[in-house]
Amino acid sequence: MTLIKNIVVEAGQLNSPMARQVGAEKTVSAVEQAPRTKDYRDGKKIAVITGKKGDVFGSCASMSQEYICCNVKVLSSVSNCPFDCSYCFLQNYLTNTTTMMIADMDAIVAEVEEKTAAEPWRFFRIGNWELGDSLALEPDIASAAQLIKAFRPLKQCVLELKTKSDYVDNLLDLDHDGRVVIAWSMNPQAVIGAEELKTASLERRLKAMERVVAAGYMVAVHFDPMILHEGWQKGYQEVAQSIYEVVPPQRMAWLSIGSLRFNPEMKKAMESNFPRSRITSEEMVLGGDGKMRYVKPVRTEMYRLLYEALRRYGGDDPLIYLCMERRDMWEKVFGYSPCSIGHLDYIMSESLQRRFPGLVHEQPQRELYDPH
Repeated sequence: MTLIKNIVVEAGQLNSPMARQVGAEKTVSAVEQAPRTKDYRDGKKIAVITGKKGDVFGSCASMSQEYICCNVKVLSSVSNCPFDCSYCFLQNYLTNTTTMMIADMDAIVAEVEEKTAAEPWRFFRIGNWELGDSLALEPDIASAAQLIKAFRPLKQCVLELKTKSDYVDNLLDLDHDGRVVIAWSMNPQAVIGAEELKTASLERRLKAMERVVAAGYMVAVHFDPMILHEGWQKGYQEVAQSIYEVVPPQRMAWLSIGSLRFNPEMKKAMESNFPRSRITSEEMVLGGDGKMRYVKPVRTEMYRLLYEALRRYGGDDPLIYLCMERRDMWEKVFGYSPCSIGHLDYIMSESLQRRFPGLVHEQPQRELYDPH
């Protein structure tokens, strides 16, 4: 299923492998400069293959010293997404909503190599999902497949591709060297059907997980955002069980848990763009990062229930962490908390080094990740 109506290539990228591959299969048009689109949904219908303009490798936009962040690094190689999730922060973030992907794979890799070389002791988890879905454009452009090929020589990194799709066909026969994590954002089908419009169903996501495991990939799962809805307790427990019916625990790289959050300005956009959604009507509080969240007792109950289910079905080994929560919430849910962002980064690298021999380039040293 394709959701893109028009594919455009910047003139400077006409000879890029990405543009040549797309042009061999689809009708594309060339422009001197990528068009700018203001309307949120209009931008989802046009895809532009563009060049690299400035830095694309950096820290997660949610990074905050007040909340514990996993310290993942992000690639801004994709912008916007053809899917239509009611809670997506892009509807209140992008000034140009045209869906774009960068074709300069060599330039992307060169920037990653330069910046990771500054910390030779560190193992980098890198994702390109902050401003878009990593696999949503695979049926049209196959950009993720090209990114996997480009990243294969980088031994100091693991690439995470996160999606709500089941578009994995292009990835199954690639030589990924076991250095790629295919991740899914997961929710019960009730949430997918009501709030994650145009995305793959729960059943299709699970089948895609099973296929990438068979192809030798590691898998990750992000329950973020967890959303309150009728029957949420049963729904999330059933999803946890279903995941471990198709993914062996030893192939699960990590799992994250977080809950619905948005800034007050975004609430207006959500209610305007998705008038049938009721997710903004729950009792919420304003956090120190300026985002609305469910009240703490509710979040605690949600996280504990899901965490216990994941441990029940997946055992004690796969690493589970909270996304953008304070230390007191970690203590309530897990019984411990990382001392710092660097400490959590170390914990994750150590887990990968221990569980996936040969993946991490050197033994992680806590004093380097967490010098304070």
